[in-house]
Amino acid sequence: MRRSRLTKRTERSTRKTIVLSIIGIVVILFLLLKFGLSFLIDFSLFISGSKNQQTTTNQNQINYIAAPVLDPTFSATNSASVTITGSADKNKNIYLYINNTQVDQTISNGKGKFTFVEDLSKGQNQISAKVKDNDKESDSSNTLTITYLNSQPKLDVSSPTDGQQYKKDQNTATVTGSTDPGVSVTVNGFWAQIDDANNFTYILTLTNGDNEIKIIATDQAGNKTEKDLKVNYSQ
Repeated sequence: MRRSRLTKRTERSTRKTIVLSIIGIVVILFLLLKFGLSFLIDFSLFISGSKNQQTTTNQNQINYIAAPVLDPTFSATNSASVTITGSADKNKNIYLYINNTQVDQTISNGKGKFTFVEDLSKGQNQISAKVKDNDKESDSSNTLTITYLNSQPKLDVSSPTDGQQYKKDQNTATVTGSTDPGVSVTVNGFWAQIDDANNFTYILTLTNGDNEIKIIATDQAGNKTEKDLKVNYSQ
């Protein structure tokens, strides 16, 4: 009686399994004789450790929470209240920190967007955020630095004095004075030079008769101090 194809296939598979088993036994006996039992134990532990490491890596990937991203904004303001926006995974609990202190919490919407409206402290404010999910939390977001200034900058004018007279050979007035660090100064709309000691200088060309001089100091938050002078030039 002729054997079926299934029977032949089964016999070939069985023979292949037997051959591989014999080869495996021979390899194990060779390694045992060549390197000893301790080598086989160490090799088994290595294989087991690799599997455990892969399992741990997969678990860490499952537990990973993406950090939120805060949108760039201005670096200084003269308003105590600011709006902070950003993005994260959708429907996540977002926690906001100012100067390392948690100040607010919200939930990202279906598109992953979130918004905070916060009051700042005077001076520099370091702002960041995190995502928290039960007992897990993300890394911190990027940090925004916003300086809150609500006072007028210093503006001391040394020269000229109000009402000063200039004669025919004095057709320029040197405007000088001092201000605070980080403050810009304009004289009649033109930038004055400011040195490292916060002293400013501007040479103003005079016209015949009365010359009005407007000096404005502006800090990085937009606070301003203005002074108006008038000098007279006679040709």
